[in-house]
Order: sequence, then C-alpha cells, then structure tokens
Amino acid sequence: MLSFSTLALCLLQTASALSLVSPLDSSIGRWQPPQPNVLGPVAELHIGNEVVAPDGFNRSATLVNGVYPGPLIRAQKNDRFVVQVFNELTDNTMPLETSIHWHGIFQPKSNWADGVAYVTQCPILPDETFVYNFTSPSQTGTYWYHSHSSTQYCDGLRGPLVIYDPEDPLAHMYDVDDENTVITLSDWYHTSSIQLGAIFGNVLANSTLINGRGRYPGGPLQPLTVIDVTPGLRYRFRVLGLACDLAYNFTIDGHRMTIIEVDGNEVLPVEVDSIPIFAGQRYSVVVTANRPVANYWIRAEGSQDNQTFDGGQNMAILRYAGAPDEDPTSAPGPYELSFDESTLHPLINPGAPGVPEIGRADVNLNIVIGFRAPPGLFLLNNVSWTNPPMPVLLQILSGARHPSELLPGGSVYDLPHNKIVEINFSINGTDHGGPHPVHLHGHNFDVVRIAGSNATNFVNPVRRDVVALGVPGENVTIRFVTDNTGPWFLHWSVITRLPINLTDLTIV
Repeated sequence: MLSFSTLALCLLQTASALSLVSPLDSSIGRWQPPQPNVLGPVAELHIGNEVVAPDGFNRSATLVNGVYPGPLIRAQKNDRFVVQVFNELTDNTMPLETSIHWHGIFQPKSNWADGVAYVTQCPILPDETFVYNFTSPSQTGTYWYHSHSSTQYCDGLRGPLVIYDPEDPLAHMYDVDDENTVITLSDWYHTSSIQLGAIFGNVLANSTLINGRGRYPGGPLQPLTVIDVTPGLRYRFRVLGLACDLAYNFTIDGHRMTIIEVDGNEVLPVEVDSIPIFAGQRYSVVVTANRPVANYWIRAEGSQDNQTFDGGQNMAILRYAGAPDEDPTSAPGPYELSFDESTLHPLINPGAPGVPEIGRADVNLNIVIGFRAPPGLFLLNNVSWTNPPMPVLLQILSGARHPSELLPGGSVYDLPHNKIVEINFSINGTDHGGPHPVHLHGHNFDVVRIAGSNATNFVNPVRRDVVALGVPGENVTIRFVTDNTGPWFLHWSVITRLPINLTDLTIV
C-alpha cells in the first residue's frame, strides 16, 4: 500500500509525464494505427483483460489493444516515441497495476521513461494513464516492450518493437524486411502468473506460441502461424525471445540462417543452422528461400523437459508461394553449423573498453547468483529484491537520502559516472531452472567472457543487452561504461532484480 506522501509524488510524476505531450498536438497527430497489429512510434496502448485462446485453451489474459502478442511498434531511426498507456485492467486474478519497459532502449536523459515499477516510476493504477515520451537517436534494430510490474508480462503484456535504419550497412544482404518477417517466441500458461508465483517448485509452460499461435498436449489442432516466402528472395527474419521463463532453440527445417544483428547491434555475418534464444534476446537472421516449393517446419524447442514436436507443438510453418495449405512433412536438420556465441563480433566499433585483463576495470564487481529454499527466493550477493516504499528514482530526486542509503537495502549499487565497470557473474549451488539470462537496462555491454569458456576476448566480443549465465562452475564477465546516468535495473530471470544507480543523475 502506498503512503500518502508516496502517492502524491507518484501523481506528480504522472502529471509531469502527461504534460510532455497532448494527444491532440497537431505536430504529433491523433492515434490512428495503420493496422490493428501494427503501430507507429506515436500510439495508444490500452492495457485490458480479455479471454483468448492462442493455443485453443480459453483463459483471461492481460493484453495490449486486445491482441496477443501486443501490436508491433514500428519506427524509423531518430523518431520520437510518444506512447500513451491506459490501464483498463479489471481482472483481479492477475496484477492490476502496470508499467511498460522498452527493452533494449537506452533512454538517454529519459530514465523516468524506462518503465520499471518501483525503480523509475510508480506503477500505473487502474483507470490511470501514463505517457512515455522518449528518443534514442543512436539506436536501430530489434527490441520489444513488456510489462515491468510484478510478473504481469507472463499473462500476455508483451510485444515487438523495431527501429528501422534507412542506411542499414547490411541491407545488401536481404530483400524483404517488414512486419511479416517479425517472429516472436513465447511461452504460454493456462494459469495466471499470480497463481504460478505461489508454487514452490518447477512450473511448466503449457505451450509455445510463435507469433501468438501454438498447440498444447491433448488440445485442438489450432491453426499455426504461417510465414509466407517467395522462391529466390532473401528474408530478414527478426526473431525475438518474448518468453517469461523458457529459452528456445530456433531452427527452420532445410534452411540455414545468417546472423546479422544481436540485441540491436549489427554483427559480422555468421551462418548457423540453429540459434539458442533466451528470454529477452533478439536476433536478425537472413534466410534465402532457395529450397523446393513446399511447406517447412519452423521449430522453437523449449528448454523444459516436456518439449515435443508431436502434433505441431512448438512449431510454425514456412510456406513457399505455390505450396499447398497444409502442415509440413519436413524433417528437422541437417544441423552442421552449430551456434557459438564467441563467433559473434560487432560490425561497428568493436572492442571492450579499458585494460584488456579481467579485474582491471575502474570498478570491478562480483555478483553471485544464489537461491534460498524455502521460501524459494533467488538471490544476488545473498540479497533478494523487495519493492521499496518509494521508487528508487523518486528517492534520488527527493534528495533525502545519500546514494548509499537508497532502498531496498543491499540491492542498490552506486557507480561513478563515466567509468568502466566490469561485472563477473557466478552461480552458487544449484541453478534452479537455468541457465538464466541477465539483462541490463540503459546500456549495451561487451561479453568479454561467455558461458562455458575460460577464454577472454577484449578485441571484438559480442555486444548485447541480454546474456545467458551458463551453469554452476562457469563465469560470465561483461564490461560497460557508465555514460547514461540514472537508476538502471540489472536483473536475472523474471523475479531476481538489482537496481544500479549511476551518479551525476540527469533527468529532463
């Protein structure tokens, strides 16, 4: 329950955000989506509850504009995003408060718009509206948006976001890149996230949805997602891991894929025939439609033990023009070019910052992942995140506390401005449900040591914003520069969180 003073500050923050834009501003225009499932950077998101059955099982869900996944938000480089979010939630079997995080967007000088409840903003209450107004001029590529309030996005509030680059340096490699080549992978649950969160133990997804369609064991033969291609053309498929928990091994029967983008960063092209995609990760791959005209299975094998392709589960369809309207009979593979994260190198400005030795950054942190059972808490350096009585950003703006006193205690790390930070992650004891991904808000980072390897790479390591930590006994090391001031979230899995406060705060 929010105190009166906290509520007043939250209302002030909401009023300030709303004052940044009028929905009738002639320079922005009224909300008129070009298609029900495609929006521009100026848009309205209506967050409400509806009964849907994406895999054939009816359940109440938390949706954006009544669809799952949420509408694709399309923008061009240097566009300004002005997104009005309306909380119209009424189903109290799921979280009723909301917020929207723009996953992978740096939010320079707009930390307040990062969308993390209890870190950068108060949650948006039912019947309230909040306006996110931001730019990210240096960024293009594949991103996504989702609720960052409790575990709400597991109930459906998640969707893709793409910033197109008219001067893409790799545009010569593909012919088609549009809303029809965006592929979302997500786990789906027949039970609300509140009920699932009360379970101590492993929770299995009921189905995998590819672009919002799937099948579950014993369920009806629901229509699956079909991706149409024309023979001879080269397609840029933007594949997004929108999962709440699962990782996926993504393949297309009979086709190889050339990776050209990782988490919004162009990379030197690498050809593979399978890609592990963890929650929050994104890859752009070029696929040439050079096989005989037919239907081919697109497969997203999940990381849980109950995964199967029987009856079209965990699959979608790649359909060549002229192929019959039926399920494929293609066989998996061949798998000859295995994925290796160490082979991914930035196309632009490669190289990690600082002295090329582990432990030689300006600030060196060791973060140990742990687990406490009971009550089933994930830990970072033996501390489990709890929502503070007031969002971290509002604590900073109030000036009432020194950064070392910010709440929640033990979960806020104060970092100096414009310094090189190295974080080494390790796992203590059993890794429950792992490997798990780590996501840092407000920044990309260079992965100078990947999971499963003792080798380091400071010359041209992969640059991304989500990295898998591997298993107990392995270390993953990242580097980044504190050049984007504000409190930024670093979190592992859906429920394990650690805000990082970058000093010399600038908010406009």
